[in-house]
Amino acid sequence: MTPSNPLRSRPGSRAPALVVVAHGSRDPRALATVTALLERVRELRPGLTVRLGHIELNEPLLTDTLATTAGRAVLVPLLLGRGYHVKHDIPEAAASAPHLETRLAAPLGPHPLLVDALHDRLAEAGWPERLGRAARRTSGVILAAAGSRDPDSATDTRRAADLLAQRLGVPVVPAYASPTAAAPLSVPAAVRALAARGRHRTAVASYFTAPGRFATQCADAAPWIASGPLGDHPAMAHLLLHRYDKARATTPATPATPVTRLSPRQLASA
Repeated sequence: MTPSNPLRSRPGSRAPALVVVAHGSRDPRALATVTALLERVRELRPGLTVRLGHIELNEPLLTDTLATTAGRAVLVPLLLGRGYHVKHDIPEAAASAPHLETRLAAPLGPHPLLVDALHDRLAEAGWPERLGRAARRTSGVILAAAGSRDPDSATDTRRAADLLAQRLGVPVVPAYASPTAAAPLSVPAAVRALAARGRHRTAVASYFTAPGRFATQCADAAPWIASGPLGDHPAMAHLLLHRYDKARATTPATPATPVTRLSPRQLASA
């Protein structure tokens, strides 16, 4: 093991723990969904220590998980874009555990694996396998996300919408359960905007990792079909491990290390 890469496994050494960082929710279905997703990750990578920590609302809290984790850990946000939690809350929690060698992974989105999951969830809700020419002219999708005051989060959601539009061949408009100045379009407003363009058959694609109030609110606004949250889709488990592996190949997290801002194109290929 070299000083520049302290988390690289030595022969016979144990891999760093994967700490999945979930937001937390008052909806009990969220914790059950995240728990099922972590079981998928464990099945894909037997022997890897996989732990869960929440930013708020659910136990275990991230700070408690880190306090009881020894050695080395990679923190992977179960979050779909950059924002306050990724930029501040998670690094601060890592800094509060000086006994650990930590690395901070990028959020899950945007990424083609998320598009795989979004496409499958839409298909489960009734999105046709193939659209005829007339249906293609009158169909559209709203990518429904939570919303953030951070413009980087809105950029990541727009990029995810672009990737899904390329897959589906119809317009995909990002919209938000809690609009902000950086992400101003609500889901009902997006429905009206698409209808004004002749897109009256509009589906809502749930860009949420688990069930909760926002996901339900957005689904209720769908004029046609609404997909379920990404949940424990197999692509989500593969993406968590992908982010874990990528983070292991980077320099360790330290307070002096600047945050690297990737372009949307770099994020999509990461």
